[in-house]
Amino acid sequence: MSLLRHAYLAIDFFFGLSGFVVAYAYDDRWTRMSIPQFFRIRLIRLHPLALLGATFGLLGYLFDPFGKAINHTPAPLLLLAYVTSLLLLPSPPVGGRPEETQALNGPAWSLMQEYLGNIAYALILRRLRAISLGIIFGLSGLLLIWVANTKGSLDGGWGYPVIWMAPLRLTVSFVMGLWLYRVQDRIRRPKIGLLALSIVLVVVFQMPKFPDAGGLSLNGLYDAMCVILLFPLIILCGAHSEAGAGMMRLCNFSGKLSYPLYITHIPFVYVLANFAHTRDPGKTVVLTWIFLVLPFAITVAWIALKYLDEPVRAWLTRRYGIKRTNA
Repeated sequence: MSLLRHAYLAIDFFFGLSGFVVAYAYDDRWTRMSIPQFFRIRLIRLHPLALLGATFGLLGYLFDPFGKAINHTPAPLLLLAYVTSLLLLPSPPVGGRPEETQALNGPAWSLMQEYLGNIAYALILRRLRAISLGIIFGLSGLLLIWVANTKGSLDGGWGYPVIWMAPLRLTVSFVMGLWLYRVQDRIRRPKIGLLALSIVLVVVFQMPKFPDAGGLSLNGLYDAMCVILLFPLIILCGAHSEAGAGMMRLCNFSGKLSYPLYITHIPFVYVLANFAHTRDPGKTVVLTWIFLVLPFAITVAWIALKYLDEPVRAWLTRRYGIKRTNA
């Protein structure tokens, strides 16, 4: 059961937004920042919560009351899966999750790609001119269209059978974000409120699955057009839109909470999925539990942000004398 049938496109939007923000935060800092310093900054920003997410994933796997029948993995293999999760490396399959590249914390597959994007930016992409970035975006975008039409959607990259989709999705959107930042002053764009843009995104994710027609996958082409055409427009409009004080407070809060929630929520999803699979309680009961668990997951993410992530990052920033950045 999926409430948002194209929710997986949020990953592509995140990659594009990440490229834009990384360029905004770091493009003009390279005269006073080395590559090791950049990597240190990004690790401090991202990895404390990655460690917490891996640990939550292990605990959820071990203590899931509805997963006992399938969560059987030899201790050495489970330990290896945990260690690779701590390092954001592809993990070995574990019982009940034979295909996931991040078996203990599924969403971490996109964070692994984010790390690869940051590495590519520091070593290569930051040196390229806008036209070169545009060419990479265009060529990879054409390949993305072909893949989306062939496969029928862009929902892939998180599992081993289609792991090759992960770097493709990253390349298209992350490079697009870098390119947009470099050319934004040359593009005329309307000013659209952040609330309206948020509604557009929700509608995009909620759209139904489209059928095939005339040998074409309309669903796959819809996904590709969102990534290549619509998401760049939303990012551009959002970067230059005005918002009231209340909306800015909401954006700041949700922006801070989004990463902790993303990286810590999946154990709750696994428990609910195993509950639905083993008890077959019906859609109404499952939906009720989803709406009951959601505030709890948000509270856990907020606690992780305030009492682990922010203090640890502040200490590491002081320890290494790094100027703070929100990127």
